[in-house]
Amino acid sequence: MSKAPLMPMATAVWLVENTSLTFKQIANFCKLHEVEIQGIADGEVGKGIVGYNPIISGQLTKDEIELSTRDENRPLNIIDEEVEIKNTDKKIKKYIPLSKRQDKPDSALWLIKQHPILKDSQIAKLVGITKNSVSSIRNKSYWNFNNLNAKDPVAMGLFSQKELLGALTRAQKRVEKEKKEREKSK
Repeated sequence: MSKAPLMPMATAVWLVENTSLTFKQIANFCKLHEVEIQGIADGEVGKGIVGYNPIISGQLTKDEIELSTRDENRPLNIIDEEVEIKNTDKKIKKYIPLSKRQDKPDSALWLIKQHPILKDSQIAKLVGITKNSVSSIRNKSYWNFNNLNAKDPVAMGLFSQKELLGALTRAQKRVEKEKKEREKSK
């Protein structure tokens, strides 16, 4: 079974406006009915839909359109190239809904209690709050400290276990390095 193009109605609008393909060819390509394509050509269907160029999106080539234009019995064939999606490890800031934002100070408190070797800056980066907020939570001078409940940030989905383990590894290395430097100075 052949694939349908992205945004079939918008693609059909573009093909009707910019090519001399038959309604049947466009309908078969876009997986729409011929009557819908006729309606697009008459201006009754698809009002306000901006045409989507399938050539720019890589679904068709000019040559494919020209071949089908010359032979009205030839169907349009969608280019079926697999696109490789690369996973970059660069962290993208994700939106945190208002309902979860109130959990950030709770998460910082949990990290302070469970992993005291983490620096304030590491906690701030993990949780997504300011370093000053983390410092005030650690010093128990946070404005709403009495209402904080320590909650596991990984379980709440603020960041992944992998990110936490990475931060803990860096903190452990820092602590060992500081210990060696103190021993050297003695």
